Amino acid sequence: MADSNAPSSEVAVTDEATRHEGGTELERTIGLTGGLSIGVGTMIGAGIFVFPGLAAGQAGPAAALSFAIGAVIALFVALPTSELATAMPRSGGGYYFISRGLGPLLGAVVGISLWLGLVFASAFYLVGFGEYALAVLVEAGVPVGGRGTIVAALGVFGGVALTAMSIGGTENTTALQNAIVGLLLVILVLFLAYGALDSLGVVGGETVPERFAPYGAFPILTTAALVFTSYLGFAQVATVAGEITDPGRNLPLAMVGSVVIVGVFYVATIFVATSALGSEALEAAGETAIVEVAREFFGLPGAIAILLAGLLATVSSANASILSASRALYATSRDALVPPQASRVNLKYGTPHVALVLVGGPVVVLVATGQTELLAEVASFLHLVMYGLICVTLLVLRRRDPDWYRPSYTVPGYPLVPIVGALASFGLIAFMQPFSLIIGVAVVAGAVAWYIYYARDVTFEEGVSDE
Repeated sequence: MADSNAPSSEVAVTDEATRHEGGTELERTIGLTGGLSIGVGTMIGAGIFVFPGLAAGQAGPAAALSFAIGAVIALFVALPTSELATAMPRSGGGYYFISRGLGPLLGAVVGISLWLGLVFASAFYLVGFGEYALAVLVEAGVPVGGRGTIVAALGVFGGVALTAMSIGGTENTTALQNAIVGLLLVILVLFLAYGALDSLGVVGGETVPERFAPYGAFPILTTAALVFTSYLGFAQVATVAGEITDPGRNLPLAMVGSVVIVGVFYVATIFVATSALGSEALEAAGETAIVEVAREFFGLPGAIAILLAGLLATVSSANASILSASRALYATSRDALVPPQASRVNLKYGTPHVALVLVGGPVVVLVATGQTELLAEVASFLHLVMYGLICVTLLVLRRRDPDWYRPSYTVPGYPLVPIVGALASFGLIAFMQPFSLIIGVAVVAGAVAWYIYYARDVTFEEGVSDE
């Protein structure tokens, strides 16, 4: 059992690095562009390249409203998260905020849940990567057999490669992320611009007539709970806050900006897709439904272009999630809530290599299951718990008003924004599938049991270190 304190005074923040007692460990190398790339790159994947078929099958064209609901909830959480991040720009994001505001028990629950939630999300993205990579082979005329085995093998390969690259340096990860997101956005803007003109009847053929909400109102909310995984990216920015340059400015811009950008893309995608093919055809196409939309617009070249975009998107989502999961585990280990080995840093590359292995290993195991919807909903559940507690943390710290809490950005509309954010986050959990809830609750219960067994004597000093 851990019996040492983990005082926050061991951390010192400068413009160049986050320094610990043992020396400089995590350099501040991620600027605003990199922060936006992490947020947008994580979120832009699943909502466009995995979910349209699943979402349209559940809610019809009203799935666009489901994505809009998810974006609004994400904004109500992103704003409080931005304030907390500028007051505590440390690696670990939501874990760090909650542990300092609500204590080590809830900190341990969130830290472990965030690590595992991002592992589930990373596996979900890599399953999508395998699906798109297989589709590229099929379009190229390569004979394939054993679809499930090939998808799993490709996903495992992607997980191992991304983990190895992250160990080799954060600069490698962010450089790849910036390049992928830039190319991806160019492809999507062109695709959605034409699709919007087609939907409005300016170009192309007739759109598919369909009721907006053919299955009623309730599926809109259940679909919002499913697709909320698509909005986990802004929180990933907070988990690498210890590596963001000029955090007082760049953290809020990256988090809020990424939610707004991605929300617009998602709503436009569902509108275009359901207008082009209809909900039933999208549902039948499954996880590569958007490829069939592109084929409808542009033929084989369009299908290939979107397949390549899907590959880019799923890689960027998995890349950012693996990076963020490792930082959550790293921060939890620095605070002695999990064994200290997880916070070891590679002296050559300056990365938490043990934490990265403890992320990449479980990810490749989960990829082999191929349970896409289950992985997505469990990740959403664990993140929604954290989001609700982030909003509660802001309310608690504002009420206590400790001397050390001096954010450079404050939430507009306080206290309404964090209250709505907390209620919406916890409320959305009620609309998830029962099996996903059971697994999510089991993870939380396991985190509580771990805290009682291993870390119940851990305490934190009041406040954060001086910059």
